[in-house]
Amino acid sequence: MNTVLTLPRVGLKAELRVLACRLLSRNYAQIAAASLGKSKVWDLAEEAVKDVKTGDVILSGGFGLCGTPETLITALSKRNDVTGLTAISNNAGSGDGGLVKMLKSGQLEKLVISYLGGNKYLEQMYLDGKMSLELVPQGTLVERMRAHAAGIPAFFTPTGASTTVETGGIPIRFNAGGFKDGVMIQGNKKEFRVFDGKRYVMEPAIAGDVAFVHAWKADEAGNLVFRYVANNYNNVMARNAKLTIVEAEEIVPIGTLSPNAIHCPGIFVDRIVKCTEPKEYEILATAPPQCVSGTEDPKIEQSSRRRIARRAAQEIGNGFYVNLGVGIPTLVTEYLHPGIKIWLQSENGILGMGPFPLEEKADPDITNAGKETVSLLPGASIFDSADSFGMIRGGHIDVSILGAMQVSGCGDIANFMVPGKLVKGIGGAMDLVSNPDKTKVIVAMEHCAKDGSPKILKECTLPLTGARAVSQIITDLAVFDVDRHNGELHLTEFAPYVTIDEIRSKTSCDFNISKDLKQMQI
Repeated sequence: MNTVLTLPRVGLKAELRVLACRLLSRNYAQIAAASLGKSKVWDLAEEAVKDVKTGDVILSGGFGLCGTPETLITALSKRNDVTGLTAISNNAGSGDGGLVKMLKSGQLEKLVISYLGGNKYLEQMYLDGKMSLELVPQGTLVERMRAHAAGIPAFFTPTGASTTVETGGIPIRFNAGGFKDGVMIQGNKKEFRVFDGKRYVMEPAIAGDVAFVHAWKADEAGNLVFRYVANNYNNVMARNAKLTIVEAEEIVPIGTLSPNAIHCPGIFVDRIVKCTEPKEYEILATAPPQCVSGTEDPKIEQSSRRRIARRAAQEIGNGFYVNLGVGIPTLVTEYLHPGIKIWLQSENGILGMGPFPLEEKADPDITNAGKETVSLLPGASIFDSADSFGMIRGGHIDVSILGAMQVSGCGDIANFMVPGKLVKGIGGAMDLVSNPDKTKVIVAMEHCAKDGSPKILKECTLPLTGARAVSQIITDLAVFDVDRHNGELHLTEFAPYVTIDEIRSKTSCDFNISKDLKQMQI
């Protein structure tokens, strides 16, 4: 008689589960072992860039010299066989750092950037017709790269609407004789549409052939961690290109980095090399020695620039999220009312930015939008440029204070270039004025230019940064509220040392006088 052993149903299920777990564990172990055998680490940067070819579009991370892939740029600049490149970056570097190397080696045919700044070499090459230059608003530039990485061919943005960005009015290249000899390549004209009564321009995605990325840490599978503000463009660029090459300060084995710490997953990364070039400060800005009470120079404290900053500070309330442009706006924090605490946002990726650090605490990876070293306050956060401009365009900033070359009576602002003479670049200004219904845009500037000509005009004669974007103008002579919708200017305050007639004589547009007109408290 045969005996049949019958296992309880519950026990059978348990046995099967154990067996399945063992098989899965074995498979996962094999997969992990296989991945360990496929390290993305290359020994030499020169070898890692060997597949870059003439005519490629190179995405180069960094903001100023912060997070710039200097090791990879240096390696590529040594290749005489690669020319006709298009480089896309926030800016082209400074001094001999960054993409300047490839400009001087004759490898770059075109630059697509947001900001030239003080790069006189690049500015002169452009004005002399020796290279092509496409200027793109900073937030639009990073979003165009993020869009391609996400499979989106184009998008609509308010940034640049009703400006030369929309009309294609900024030439990409002048003729060989330079600016005076006419335009060889016109700017790209953009389609526009109106959504909910607001004008938007369509921007095409940017596709890169090769991305050069600087990371703080990378594991052998290509997972990346960025350090502080060096995140900037690197995160988005790493996701965009056909071939992504990373230089990392530290390369670690798989499993070393916490999954919670990863900024960019390894699926986007193809090659990794050890970073060998040293970090450089673009502007080492440090805190001044403590002033002894009563020793401040009264001439400095009473300068027109500081009077403007002191008055502008009165527009900031406790807990505000604020973005301050370069120049006079940077002085505003020195004059906040006691007890006022604010969150300073810097468009290169900081919320909770602090003052200049002591020299011994300066860090090249913690810089502001002016490329100066700064500190971080308790509660600060760091993010990449895509997130930064998302919060700016989305109207999450309470107040944005900028300088300007010109402002019109209806709130138009011009502050980024003088055609044929000064080509600083657009930077983040167009984004900062793109949502004036949610973010109060204040212009803080001297009332007249150095030659005595008015800076408040009926119509701006320089290329616009934004149309009907400014809500308030604060100068050394007066304060104006701007009715952007009706195109009217209202004088609300005047300086104690001027008359209304003097203000009229130095303002090239009509304005109304507020019934609540008062003297400026400066």
